[in-house]
Order: sequence, then C-alpha cells, then structure tokens
Amino acid sequence: MSESEMVRFEINNFVGVITINRPPVNAVNAALRDRLTEIFDAATDRDDIRCLVLTAEGKVFCAGADLKDRPDVSQPGAYWRHNRGVRETGNAIKECTKPVIAAVNGAALGAGMGLMAACDIMMASENAVFGMPEIDVGLAGGAAMLSELFPKSFVRRMMFTGDRLPASELYRLGILDSVWPREELVPQAVAMAERIASKSPLGIKYAKNSCNLVQLMPQRDGYRFEQNFTYELSRTEDALEARTAQLEKRKPVFKGR
Repeated sequence: MSESEMVRFEINNFVGVITINRPPVNAVNAALRDRLTEIFDAATDRDDIRCLVLTAEGKVFCAGADLKDRPDVSQPGAYWRHNRGVRETGNAIKECTKPVIAAVNGAALGAGMGLMAACDIMMASENAVFGMPEIDVGLAGGAAMLSELFPKSFVRRMMFTGDRLPASELYRLGILDSVWPREELVPQAVAMAERIASKSPLGIKYAKNSCNLVQLMPQRDGYRFEQNFTYELSRTEDALEARTAQLEKRKPVFKGR
C-alpha cells in the first residue's frame, strides 16, 4: 500500500480531512508517520486550509505502533532514528499553525492515543476506548503525553496496567470535548472545523501559537505574552474587518492579513 493510499486527504470549504486507512487496525509504521508529517507540515503553508480533522477508516482509530516495524537494535543509530520519527509525527501536529480536531472513531491505543493527544480538540465516538498497552509487550512510554491529559493516579494506572478506558470516562474527566454516536462523529467534527475556518486565519494562527506556548510559562508571563499577540492582531486588516462586520451585522470576509 502506497503512502497516499494509507492516508486519504480531502479539502473542502477550507477544512482538510485526514483519514488514516491502513487496515486492519491502522497501526502506525514509518511510511504512515512520514505521510502524516508531510501533510501537517504542508498545511501550515496552504491558504486553502484553515482547520484540519484527523480520523480513521474502519472501527479502530489506531491500535498503536506496528510491532512488525520495530527498529533493529543491533544496527547503530536505528532505534534513535526511529524514536525521532515518532516524536516528530506528534510535533508536526502540534506545530502546524492550523487547528487540528481529532475525531476518534474507535480504539486509540499507544501511538494512536499519542496522535489524538497532539491534536487541539479531541472528540470521540461512543465505542472508542483509550489505553497505553506498551507494558504488555515489554515496553514503557507515554508518561509525558499522558501527563498533559490525566491526573497523577490515572497516568500511573494506565502506564502500569495497560487498562483501557472508555470514551465516557475520558469525557467525565474533561479530556474529551464531546462524545457522539459513531455515524455522527465525523460530521460533527467537520462542522466544528468549519466554524473555526470561518474565523480570521491570522487570529486562529496566533491563538494556536498562544495556546501552545503559554503552557510552558508561569501565568503572569503567559498573560503578558498573549497581550503582545493581541496588540499585533489589532493592527491587521482582518481585525478591522471583524469589527466592521460586527457593527454592520454581516459575515466578515477575511484576507489573512
């Protein structure tokens, strides 16, 4: 299966829908990682994309890393090259200037859960389950990612047991934005993406950058940092158009400048 076949990519109304399609369980291999990274990097530079939805074909979102695609530890550098590719797949999602909505249509395990966690907004179907099964194959990993989402006890439970939690539990914990019947999930994710795409492209770019960076700062410094963005945005044509459209009670027409 070629890279283009294992990831479908469609663009409509400024929304790019990325669909992982690597049956039977959409396991992640090097080719899939490379293709996802390529798409998210390109999306930053594309004017026809303002928001993205990441989902998958079938009943599984992503069962994790393909165990048949593990690096050969006897080859110097192979493992570190593999690990770098794994990290950069998530970074490509986080660093893409366009917001990314995860539409998790089934099990998201290990690397699959990592893909979801890298997204900005996380939605799931009622049948979705989430887990970190690395411990069951003699590995360990994911604490840094889990710690962004879960309280201390849940991070350790998932790391130590490999337990799978249902979408309802992640929604109860405030991790998922919303949970939907499976057939409604992608349409609802696209609808949210279209709402985001209707906003000022510059405003959204600054908003995502702000969300990413203030996580690394004390609250006082983060707020001051955001005020710099607000100042810069206030001087743009899009900001003037947004205010004018509000006063004139019409839909704004943004030019991205």
